[in-house]
Amino acid sequence: MAVKLCSAAEAITAVKDGMTIATAAFGGMCGPEELLGALEERFLREGHPRGVTLLHAAGQGDYGGRGTNHFRHEGFLRRIIGGHFESSPSLHPLIFGNKIEAYNFPQGTITHMIRAAAAKRPGVLTHVGLGTFIDPRIEGGRLNDITTEDLVSVMTIEGKEWLFYKTVPIDIALIRGSTGDERGNITCEREGVKTEMLPLAQAVHNRGGVVIAQVEHVAKAGTFNPWNVQVPGILVDMLVVARPEHHMQSYGEQYNPGTSGELKIPTHRMKPLPLTIRKVIARRAFMEIADDSVINLGIGMPAGVGAIAGEEGAESRFALTVESGTIGGIPLENFDFGMNVNVEAITGHHEQFDFYDGGGLDVTFLGFLQIDREGNVNSSKVPGKVAGVGGFVNISQNAKKAVFMGSFTAKGLEVEVHSGGITIRREGEHHKFVKKVDQISFSGRISSQGNQEVLYITERAVFRLTGGRIELCETAPGIDIKRDILDLMAFKPDISNNLKIMDRVLFGPGKMGDFVHG
Repeated sequence: MAVKLCSAAEAITAVKDGMTIATAAFGGMCGPEELLGALEERFLREGHPRGVTLLHAAGQGDYGGRGTNHFRHEGFLRRIIGGHFESSPSLHPLIFGNKIEAYNFPQGTITHMIRAAAAKRPGVLTHVGLGTFIDPRIEGGRLNDITTEDLVSVMTIEGKEWLFYKTVPIDIALIRGSTGDERGNITCEREGVKTEMLPLAQAVHNRGGVVIAQVEHVAKAGTFNPWNVQVPGILVDMLVVARPEHHMQSYGEQYNPGTSGELKIPTHRMKPLPLTIRKVIARRAFMEIADDSVINLGIGMPAGVGAIAGEEGAESRFALTVESGTIGGIPLENFDFGMNVNVEAITGHHEQFDFYDGGGLDVTFLGFLQIDREGNVNSSKVPGKVAGVGGFVNISQNAKKAVFMGSFTAKGLEVEVHSGGITIRREGEHHKFVKKVDQISFSGRISSQGNQEVLYITERAVFRLTGGRIELCETAPGIDIKRDILDLMAFKPDISNNLKIMDRVLFGPGKMGDFVHG
């Protein structure tokens, strides 16, 4: 049962016109770059394979030519189903230009669709996405005019509404690990995440497709401790040894043993955040964390909460997690987002979303682009590009407390932070508090039907969702409520009878120190 050891060019000859390909990666982590590059080179050389469907859960791209950007050539793709697209801008013209069919589904739900395919189930039945743009009564997750087929539908079971996502049969799996042995067993000892590679390999194998694994090294059969095998060799057809430049741990760096769990890094040596509005917002959000909480951090602004935890030496008081599957330690940012320094456990991508979807999170910190009077949040639709929703829907809909973080306005905003509070030097041109969001990524209506606590934190104001309406509950020192808040909103919020001033410790230099939080 020896696996076939071959070059990337040889391996990707298995991909035929019209097939469905799935890649298991999170950003650049576990990205099979050697295989994707060879696939693009073949298309440019032969014009084949053509008309393929690409399925991927997390965003996979470096804003340049890597990851799913390799599929940017017209004729290569027929359809794409993905969780996030912002880091693959070369695909945007194909989507906007109606050159390919395109769907944006919740990231976690796509990992569960892959698992459903492995078991040959007809699809995924879940509450995730109700009331958002994924709901077929709104947009159905479709991204352009030529995308017409319904892949998600509404079902009512015992009087309760659910969404049903159809299974997508997959022909080719492109996966990656650290080491493969002569029988195809795959380990991930130098990776920062596991992804959904196991259910993907199972889905393709059970369909009679081809599983191609990229690794750094090949080991003799019988070398591995069986507990360390992430994908058993019975599921793997071909093994490709990648060049080092095509097997970076992330798009941010070649290799960091602190994120793969091989050693611990002194967190006090991590560079503190500069004193900007991002730090103010992250500090205020940090005050919402109770000891022993399980927390999720989103990308961008929310990742600053992890940096604050490190600065304050507080990361051991609670568990910081990322949807990639990491638990414990301090989540990293930018091209390293998805990995944690001093991580305590690394679970599968799909397994983390089982936990999230079931309400396991005490609090999540997520970004926002727009907020409207009903508390709806747009985090997925950006003018001029295809951003995508990522894991936002799964996470925001199911956490016990959802905290949305962002600057009050954008594009040109200039704010001076000082010990007395903040001074706005120049207001942003883009106003984020609107009458109606461009796309519903988080439904205030659905949230209000449960017991979820929802906060919206900016550098100058904190709002709360109460009874399906936005309520202003805190303002920053130095802010004029009418001029700097109310006049810049397209709707009039309720104002709390107990309107507070944000704690001045948020705006000062150095550490915040001890305070009561949670």
